[in-house]
Amino acid sequence: MKSHKVTKSQSHMKSIRAIIIFSFIVYSLWLIASPAEAAERFFEIKAKKFSYTPNIITVNRGDAVKIRLLSEDVHHGFFLDGYGIKTSAHPGMEGSLKFIADKPGRYTFRCSVTCGEFHPYMVGYLVVGPNSRFWLFAAIVLVIGIGSIITLNRVKKTNG
Repeated sequence: MKSHKVTKSQSHMKSIRAIIIFSFIVYSLWLIASPAEAAERFFEIKAKKFSYTPNIITVNRGDAVKIRLLSEDVHHGFFLDGYGIKTSAHPGMEGSLKFIADKPGRYTFRCSVTCGEFHPYMVGYLVVGPNSRFWLFAAIVLVIGIGSIITLNRVKKTNG
């Protein structure tokens, strides 16, 4: 009966191959997770004393956001804190703006035109979440990495 022993150099080569394969998988997943083009998100926001509808809009980081502002009663404005962009709308007319949501977090948008006594309370929120595709692929890479390490340890224990 022939004894099959794995030398340290053979074990070392297996580890190097596993690292190269794992690196290739990580790189491939990173390429897939990188958004080829940002999603376009459109929101129509109606302004009426003293609120916005909807008053919370949620997008992913990297999305191209287009907002149409409609006023239902008096002249209203829209200023987005953190991005420094604004527009306004008179009744029967609309304001619009476009931007890339490149900063994750929660940002307040508020009326930038004095529209009455409760004007300071006319606010809404833009929530820019993380790119969910990125986190999905990061989780997959983590699972593959842990699986590779476990498999390598089992191979070393059975051969050594």
